[in-house]
Amino acid sequence: MKLFLKGERCYSEKCAIEKRNFPPGQHGRDRKPKIVGYGLQLREKQKAKRYYGVPEVQFRNSFEKAARSKGVTGDNLLSMLERRLDNVVHRIGFGTSRAMARQIVRHGHIKVNGRKVDVPSYIVRPNDVVEIKEKSRTNTAILAARDATAHMPAPNWLEVDREGLKARVLANPKREDLVQIKLEEQLIVELYSK
Repeated sequence: MKLFLKGERCYSEKCAIEKRNFPPGQHGRDRKPKIVGYGLQLREKQKAKRYYGVPEVQFRNSFEKAARSKGVTGDNLLSMLERRLDNVVHRIGFGTSRAMARQIVRHGHIKVNGRKVDVPSYIVRPNDVVEIKEKSRTNTAILAARDATAHMPAPNWLEVDREGLKARVLANPKREDLVQIKLEEQLIVELYSK
């Protein structure tokens, strides 16, 4: 499954999934593994972890916070993962991949509500303003990423000003807003509920 881990390359015909969508090796095309039960649950969790670039411990902590929150646990988990600062920077278009967006945050190029934030796991809230610092507005990597992601539409829960290099969080993302990745969050909840 395409997880868009390689940034711009995943949107072209050079993507590995487009070129060769089968396991490596001589018998790769013929191998049809049958996965049921625990394997399906584990695969969904791994898919979500790799898609958002979150380590196991952080993912587990996010799940526990989502379970304590009011509402549906699976929807709360996806909302928390979407509201991470590194993911928001990627969704705005300041990074071509989540790894690049994470590095932009770690290097201190991002301000939230006028204050520098260099923690990728920072959770943004409604009415937060995410912007590039004044000194970093001429950074060629950020400007190139902005131009390369110009074709990507911004999510409904973000108001993006690409020219001003800023965005505003309008609301918490809902499950309907997260249609790009096909995740069965209920399988993740079942896995951690054992």
